[in-house]
Amino acid sequence: MTVSANVQEKLSRLGICSELDLLLHLPIRYEDETHLFPISDAPSGQVVQVEGVIIHTEVVIRPRRQLVCQVEDNSGILVMRFLNFYGSQIKTYAVGKRVRLLGEIRSGFFGAEMVHPKCRIVREGESLAESMTPIYPITAGLTQKILGKLIGKVLQDVQKTQALTETLPEKIIQKHRLTGLKESVMCLHNPPPDVSVEALQARTHPAWRRIKFDELLAQQLSMRLHYRQRRSHSAPVLMQKHKLEKLLLKQLGFELTTAQIKVSVEISRDLAAAHPMQRLLQGDVGSGKTIVAALAALQAIENGFQAALMAPTEILAEQHFQKLSAWFNPLGIRVVWLSGSQKKKQKQAALDDIALGTAQLAVGTHALFQDQVTFHQLGLAIIDEQHRFGVHQRLALRMKGSLSNTVPHQLMMSATPIPRTLSMSYFADLDVSVIDELPPGRAPIVTKLIADNRRDEIIARIQHACQQGKQVYWVCPLIEESETLQLQTAMETYESLSKEFPDLSVGLVHGRLSTQEKTTVMASFKRGEIQLLVATTVIEVGVDVPNASLMVIENAERMGLSQLHQLRGRVGRGSEASICILLFQQPLSEIARKRLKIIFEHTDGFEIARQDLQLRGPGEFLGARQSGVPMLRFADLEQDGELLLAAQATADEMLNNYVEFAQRHIARWLGDKTEYLRV
Repeated sequence: MTVSANVQEKLSRLGICSELDLLLHLPIRYEDETHLFPISDAPSGQVVQVEGVIIHTEVVIRPRRQLVCQVEDNSGILVMRFLNFYGSQIKTYAVGKRVRLLGEIRSGFFGAEMVHPKCRIVREGESLAESMTPIYPITAGLTQKILGKLIGKVLQDVQKTQALTETLPEKIIQKHRLTGLKESVMCLHNPPPDVSVEALQARTHPAWRRIKFDELLAQQLSMRLHYRQRRSHSAPVLMQKHKLEKLLLKQLGFELTTAQIKVSVEISRDLAAAHPMQRLLQGDVGSGKTIVAALAALQAIENGFQAALMAPTEILAEQHFQKLSAWFNPLGIRVVWLSGSQKKKQKQAALDDIALGTAQLAVGTHALFQDQVTFHQLGLAIIDEQHRFGVHQRLALRMKGSLSNTVPHQLMMSATPIPRTLSMSYFADLDVSVIDELPPGRAPIVTKLIADNRRDEIIARIQHACQQGKQVYWVCPLIEESETLQLQTAMETYESLSKEFPDLSVGLVHGRLSTQEKTTVMASFKRGEIQLLVATTVIEVGVDVPNASLMVIENAERMGLSQLHQLRGRVGRGSEASICILLFQQPLSEIARKRLKIIFEHTDGFEIARQDLQLRGPGEFLGARQSGVPMLRFADLEQDGELLLAAQATADEMLNNYVEFAQRHIARWLGDKTEYLRV
């Protein structure tokens, strides 16, 4: 690809580094310049092309300075209006010039008009475009014209389009009734005049179907390949003994739900295999993932290995430590705590216990994968809220297995439910277990939307709840621009509520408190000594206070659906009916209105996640994981579910029967973008 360094730099911003990249840089939409409408017959409200002669041009000063031209053909007159224009355009669009306009016709004060149409001077009888005009994704300094020329040049060079040789066996092309790749790419860059514009724009045309299938297949192939490669590694064989498991369940005095038993069996079976488990445990807020993780840890410990549990925040890691210590200490199992804020002496003692193997379970934050941490024999790494950790962090913990020829098993947990199509696409390299029911006796949570000019009602509600012996959360707004500002808001809220409720014990917890301070406040709230807890979003996950039955979330319109759902899950953990009040400020943006409507109407995390995916798209939804998985450019998971199923089945067929085709297909579509899939 011979271009100047300046153009190359701009192309690389679009991910274009080769002729093949240019060929696969497909249009985002099309302009139809293959037809001309008479002005009087041109439909309004849609983009059309008309042609006529300018019969009047003037610069109008009011209501604002603008260039107005009247264009006439045999059927009628159209007003062309430019709200921003250069002086040279007054000369260009002089009376008598013939122009061809492309734009949307609207009804104006002086009849039909086009505002800022695409306009060019033409000769009478000048031929029309033979195919629709593709509009490509561009970047600053790179025009449609330059990019179109470069793509056109590659398309014309038949030798270069050898880059589009088939990477699918003929049998698969016929089985899924796919059009040829070369034919599809040529059609999308130069659609013939008779092609359905609607099918092209909606990406349902057979040419688009082929491109989407190839892209989905490449993603499935790379992930299944890495899945198979991982299974070729050795891992400790952790046999199912169940002795400690029975003791723990007897001590806890409750029975597992059917869903918890099902996922525990899946995990237990994986741990007993000789290759590393790579399993994602999904469960809605409050579904009981921690006990399932605890049973997995016991299986490792019973086989003489260590387990590690890593959580993204100190408050959550501390909660896990308290809970697991209470469960495991009576069984004679030593649990240690490791975090970044620990005193040097405490940290060293924990490090020594982990290295010697006297600590059978280590619980902590990202401090667990620092260089100075050495495990005696790590058999199982458990990662809670896995989407909050980057690819390298997850890999670093897994690499802590000190036995040179084995890799520890890995269990990842997520309380952000992942919609089925997303799971099939972006988690195809993992085995997925789902806890799809809540423990019995959980009371439903009622969600209320209240504008912040009705605070008096909320104050009365809090007073009533506390008089009934209940406890309340007041969650302060998320202020991403400034942690200091967020802290200030929390302090001010705490002070105003303390004055508002002089008879109540009001507590405050936020991210700037030390771990010890946070733990003290939370323990006090749990014991019922604090009736009203003012908190920032640090309480989002893991906090379990059954007596808390009312939550107020301030400025709920600023928060994402997943976060609102997580916060709401902090109430309704006992048998009493609970209420979550979403306090919002008006006016609401359209996206905030949609989010609040979804959270108000649904309590099922999977349904919320499905609608969240529709609102945000997969890139934003996946968070940290996206740096390890090739994102889709063309396929749409909601619209192309049937193609995803076909690609999933084809991936295994190709890896079993057409390995060379599979490797060529991955190389074409992903290049070096699969480097992180090993985690």
